[in-house]
Amino acid sequence: MTVINKTENNSITKSSFVFNKKFHRSFRVKENLIKAFFTFSGATALIFFVLIFIFLFKEGIKAFIDIGFTDFLYSIRTDINNISSKVFEWYPTSENGRYSILPLILGSLMTAIPATIISSLFGIGAGVYLAEIAHPKIKEFLKPVIELFAAIPTVVLGFIMLAIGATLFNDIFQPTNRLNALVAAFALSLVVIPVIASLTEDAIRSIPLELRMASYGLGATKYQTIMKVILPAAFSGISASVLLGFGRAVGETMIVLMVSGNATNFSGDFFASVRTLTATIAAEMGEVSRGSEHYYALFLIGMVLFAITFFLNLSAELIINKMRKKNRQL
Repeated sequence: MTVINKTENNSITKSSFVFNKKFHRSFRVKENLIKAFFTFSGATALIFFVLIFIFLFKEGIKAFIDIGFTDFLYSIRTDINNISSKVFEWYPTSENGRYSILPLILGSLMTAIPATIISSLFGIGAGVYLAEIAHPKIKEFLKPVIELFAAIPTVVLGFIMLAIGATLFNDIFQPTNRLNALVAAFALSLVVIPVIASLTEDAIRSIPLELRMASYGLGATKYQTIMKVILPAAFSGISASVLLGFGRAVGETMIVLMVSGNATNFSGDFFASVRTLTATIAAEMGEVSRGSEHYYALFLIGMVLFAITFFLNLSAELIINKMRKKNRQL
C-alpha cells in the first residue's frame, strides 16, 4: 500500500512539474511578446517624432537661405523723403514680401496667456473640488462631464464663440474690432480648463494620505489643510498642469482661426484683431506654391511652434517627475 502511494505521489509530482514547466514557458512567451509590442510602439513613436523634427528642420532652414534671418524680425521701409524705418509685418504675398514673425508670436501670446490665466482660476478650483471636497456621487457625475467637454470639437466651440460670444463682448466692451485677442482668449479657455482641472486633480490625489491625517491631527480644518498643506505639496504638479494648458492654448488652431480676426497687428491691444502662428499655417499652407519663399517661411513658423510646444511639454514632464520623486520620499 505504501509503495502504491509513493508511486502515485511521484506521478503527481512529475505531472505537476511538467504542467508548471509548460505554464511558465507559455507565460514567458506571452510576456516577451507583450514586452516586444510595447518596445516596438515606443521606438516607433520616437522615430516618428525625430522624423517630424528632421522634416521641419530640413524645410524650414531653407527659409534662412532664401530670405535671411533679419527679414524674419523686421523689414526696412523707405518713404518718399528717403527716411528708413523698421516694419514689423507679415505680408508674404506683396510685391516685396515681408516675413516678420514677431506679430504672429505676439498674437499667439496675447491669446494663449490670458486663456491660461482664466483657465487656471477655474481649472485649479475644479481640480481641488473634485479631489478634496466633492461628494463621491457628485464626483462620479462631474468627472465624466469635464472629460466629455474636453472632447467637444474645437471648431464647434469656435463657431459658438463666433456667433454668440463675439456679439456679447462687442455689446459690453465696444472693442476696436469685433473679433479680437480677448474673444479668442475666452474661447481658448474653454479648451484649456478641462486639461488643467484633470491634471490638477491627479496631482492632488497623488499626495500621500499621511499628510492630510497629520494636518487633521494637529487640529487643522479641511480648508486649512487644503490651502496650507495640500496645495503647497502639489504645487509642482499644478504648475505642470498650467504649463501643459498653456501649450494646448498655443497649439490650438481652429478657434483662433475663427475668432481672432486674423490681422497681423503688432500692438498690445487686446481689443484689436491678431493672428497666431497656428492660424497662419492653417490659412496659407493650402494656397502657397511649393518651393517658394513663402512656403519655406511657413515651415519656419512650424519650427518655432514645434520648439515652443516641445519646451513646454519637456518642462512639464520634468516638473511632474520631480513631484513623483518627492512624494515617494514622504
